[in-house]
Order: sequence, then structure tokens, then C-alpha cells
Amino acid sequence: MLCDVCKCNDATVFLTQILEGKMQKVNLCDACSKEKGVQDPTGFALADLLLGIGAAEEIEKGTPSQKCPMCGFTQADFKKTGRLGCSVCYLTFAEGLTSLLKAMHKGTEHVGKLPQRAHREVERDDRMRALNEDLQKAVAAENYESAAALRDQIKQLEHEKAV
Repeated sequence: MLCDVCKCNDATVFLTQILEGKMQKVNLCDACSKEKGVQDPTGFALADLLLGIGAAEEIEKGTPSQKCPMCGFTQADFKKTGRLGCSVCYLTFAEGLTSLLKAMHKGTEHVGKLPQRAHREVERDDRMRALNEDLQKAVAAENYESAAALRDQIKQLEHEKAV
């Protein structure tokens, strides 16, 4: 079995880590395991190693002399640590990071969470927008009974929003 990092030497160190019910395996040769700090349990994290492997492959697609204008972080620094120096690094190294982030996460855009109250407001605004569109269609079709019912629903939503 070949080393997952250098893909040249036979793997002699086999690591398995289970995070949130998902098993991750990494196979390393002796040289790569020493380079990644496997002998020092305080300085080794499997997630960082996995990021470093993917990052090294993806980041090599960019310009070798690429450097972050904000913090001065280079591609070599990124390959070495598996981490970026600042928020501008994401823009600087965007080309190689996009496919790397897609592989690691569900997407490349952070959506975050909304507080419960904000979530209800967003739903109400979406409902209001839909009702207004339906109202315009009903008026255009000269369906005034439906338009009146939709108008009443819109007024009720506006009243709830004001309270």
C-alpha cells in the first residue's frame, strides 16, 4: 500500500480516526509520518494532515510565487500548515481552494444559522411576496373575488408583522 502523501514509498504507519461517526484512514510512509509529526501526539491532528494532503495537491495548480497581500502568507506556508493566514488568503488562493472546499464541505458558501425570530420574519416576507404576485395575477386575469381574498390575507400578514 502506497503512502497517501508522497504516493511513492510503501506505507508503514496506518492511522484511523472516527469523527462524528465517520471513519477516516491515512496511510503514511516512515518519512512522511515523521514530517507530519506523527511521533509527537501533541502536534498531530488527522484533520490537519488530510487538509494538508488535499491542499498541497490543489494549491500547486496556482502560481508558485503567489503571496497574500495582507498577511504575506505563501503557498509554501499553506502547504506546510494546512491553514490560511487571514481572510484575504481565501481570495488570494481561491483558484485552488474552491475544489478543495467543495470536497471537504457541502459547498463553498457559508449560509450560517438564523435566530428563530429572524427565521419567522423571512418566512413571512416570502409569503407576503408570493401573495402579492398572486394578487397581481388575479387582477390581471380580472378574477376580483380571488384578488379580494388575497388582499385580505396580505392585510392580515401586515397586521401580524406590525404587532
